[in-house]
Amino acid sequence: MYFAALLARTEDGWEASDTELDDVETLSDLTDLAREASDEDTVLLLIEQEDAWFGVLRVDGEEDPRIYVSDAAAAARSSYGEILLTDELLGREPGDDDVADLDSLDLDGTEDGEPDSDTDTADDDDDGATGEAAVSHSPVGDSQILDDLGVGEKELRALDADDALSSIAEALGAAEVLETVR
Repeated sequence: MYFAALLARTEDGWEASDTELDDVETLSDLTDLAREASDEDTVLLLIEQEDAWFGVLRVDGEEDPRIYVSDAAAAARSSYGEILLTDELLGREPGDDDVADLDSLDLDGTEDGEPDSDTDTADDDDDGATGEAAVSHSPVGDSQILDDLGVGEKELRALDADDALSSIAEALGAAEVLETVR
């Protein structure tokens, strides 16, 4: 299960809105969605997949978006996570044929990355090694994305996926507005 919300900083504090990502296909679409919330102030798009990973997309006016994803491999198994996982974020050159792209990974076909009980584990071990080398379970992106808002790199990396968005919102002073859209 996914949850996505926009937090827009205004003169009066933070405003939150529930966000539908059904029509979003690219990072550019996500960025446009964030800019629609506020074209001048800071906007955070917070995305989580229950207990698996969370991501933060930050847009400040017309600047390039900044991204942080807590678990690259878990996000790679998710349609919304794939949008955030750009070649640059994963440290790959666009069109680099030496590194397996996300489409060629042998993912197990479940949204949360749990193996299907009918699968042969020996086959999973052989195929999984290539996928693990291409996309690791480590955080990727700008780990200082929220430093100026009160969530330092160390705190961001220590967050658990199951309560990360609430912890971030609490540190921003936006816990109440986030809960109204949850």
